[in-house]
Amino acid sequence: MIDITVMDGDKGYKSLKCAGHADYDEYGKDVVCSAVSMLVINTVNGIEELTDTVFKITNSNSKDGMLEVVFPNETGKDATLLIDSMILGIKNVIKEYGDGFVSLKIM
Repeated sequence: MIDITVMDGDKGYKSLKCAGHADYDEYGKDVVCSAVSMLVINTVNGIEELTDTVFKITNSNSKDGMLEVVFPNETGKDATLLIDSMILGIKNVIKEYGDGFVSLKIM
C-alpha cells in the first residue's frame, strides 16, 4: 500500500509524505506505483523549477518508496496549485484502481 499524507497549514501545505509500494503487480509492471510516483515526483520537480517555494527533502529512499518533503514557510499559491493537481491525480488513480493500493490523507 502506498500511503500519502499531505499536511495542510493556514496559508498552504506544510508537508508531503509518500511511503510504500502499491503491489498492484510485480516490479516493473506496477502501473499504480508508476502513476503515483510520477505524480509525486513531477509535483516536487515542478515546485522546485516553477515556484519560489522553499522546501527540504527530509527523507528519500526509492527502495522503500519513501519521499518526504517539508515546506518550512508553507506553500505559496503556485506550489499549492501544483499539490492540489497532484491530489486530484492521486484521487483519480484511487477511483480507477480501488482504494486497496493507495491511501490519501489530507490533515
